[in-house]
Amino acid sequence: MSEASEPPDPADPAEASTPRGPLPRLLEAVLGVGVDPELRATLQHIVDTAAELTDARHAALEATDPVHGTAGDGPTEFRAPEPPTAGRAAPSRLDVPVRVRDDTYGSLRLTGKRADGDFTAEDEQLVRVLATQAGIAIGNARLHETARQRERWIEGAAAVTTALLTGETAADALMTVAERARMLAGASAGVILQPTDEGGMEIVTASTPDDPRGLVGTTIAPGSAVLEQLLGGEPVFVDDSATDPRMTTQVRHRFGPSMLLPLQAGGRLIGTLALPRRRGDRPYTSVEQLLATQFASQAALALVLADAQQRRERLAVFEDRDRIARDLHDLVVQRLFATGMMLESTQRRTADEEQDPEVHAMLGRAVEELRSTVQEVRTAIFALQQPPADAPTTFRGKVLRETAGAAAALGFQPSVQFTGPVDARLPAPVATRLLTALRAALAAATRRSGTTRVTVSIDATTTLPDGRPGVRLTVFDDGKGKPTAEAEGNDEPGTGTGTTMTWQSPLRTHP
Repeated sequence: MSEASEPPDPADPAEASTPRGPLPRLLEAVLGVGVDPELRATLQHIVDTAAELTDARHAALEATDPVHGTAGDGPTEFRAPEPPTAGRAAPSRLDVPVRVRDDTYGSLRLTGKRADGDFTAEDEQLVRVLATQAGIAIGNARLHETARQRERWIEGAAAVTTALLTGETAADALMTVAERARMLAGASAGVILQPTDEGGMEIVTASTPDDPRGLVGTTIAPGSAVLEQLLGGEPVFVDDSATDPRMTTQVRHRFGPSMLLPLQAGGRLIGTLALPRRRGDRPYTSVEQLLATQFASQAALALVLADAQQRRERLAVFEDRDRIARDLHDLVVQRLFATGMMLESTQRRTADEEQDPEVHAMLGRAVEELRSTVQEVRTAIFALQQPPADAPTTFRGKVLRETAGAAAALGFQPSVQFTGPVDARLPAPVATRLLTALRAALAAATRRSGTTRVTVSIDATTTLPDGRPGVRLTVFDDGKGKPTAEAEGNDEPGTGTGTTMTWQSPLRTHP
């Protein structure tokens, strides 16, 4: 009479080490899916479990469409260890597709039973369950990676907006956009193209860890199919820049997959953001294309806002300069003028009363100094009314730019006086030659030693010896050294003595 055996005690270590059936091990594998946040480890665990449950000599998870994977998918194949098969019969195969939602990602493939048998229907059922879990793990990983990508692109757009609104120059702002986009997209380069006067587009900014030579200045010629899309505000996605017939630039052979995204805000096309990858790199996924397009829209808006902010700041500077100019004109100049009139009156009385000639001369010098000071203040008022960052367009502004340039070499600002409406009276050819003469005289002054004073005087009310109206330039410096005598004009040679240079010309250059 046999006795019924008692059920095993799970708490007994000896009982716990007994072999288990495939179902508990399958449940353990299924429950373990997704525990490890790393997708690579999860997929490797599924492959190892499939080999163990089916007693397969070799198991692999192969991706048949790696292009549509994510950055978190890792390698396109995971394998379980395969022992030597020498002397064994041809292995049987078991191939089960791995699907992520409605798309086929790849297959879970097993080859050869260790006992040289065939895979059973139970083996296939186990593998199908594992393939389903693999598809779920891949889908969840894609969702997680997409969320992480979206978070990085949003943070990147916010960082760009913050940087642009802190007062960067236009060139620095474009570089900020190009560099941040390149890092977010994992691109080989980030470049900004802007429309040209000829109707094409030119690379004006390039951010790349490689050699940037040959990128900046590269143009897309008018008539290109890509150019028509870009100028129309449409994004362009290219699988291989080197072989795509739409790409016509001379640097296209250096790159593979690429995105060209319009920088457009409020109907205004600022330019194009291009993000090319190296040849052979994986193409951009649809998620990456969407996130990069949204980033470009946000960056374009930030560029517009930054430009508007800089314009407001410049306007505030102009208004402040105008206020200072008005104060100088209304207060300082009028008081200096009144003081000069008082001194002139005193000088006349000393002359009438036959006072000390030395006092009379001192009063005369004081009047001349006040007149000179009034001219200096008026010149300063005019300079304040000029845009500080723009190239001067008036003749006065160009003269002040030349003297400001000489100040850097001299160590002090030359004195400048204008007499008459120089902007209105000087024709462009005469003004150009006068500026050339001024530039030469200032250069000569900087070459002399001990120069502590330079005065520039331009008189547009001069009458030349032959009676024609003209303009006279006089440059004086107190430096030591060889005297200069540089003068030229339109049939009116000037005269130079010591460190005084005189240039004059008739106002009309043609009879």
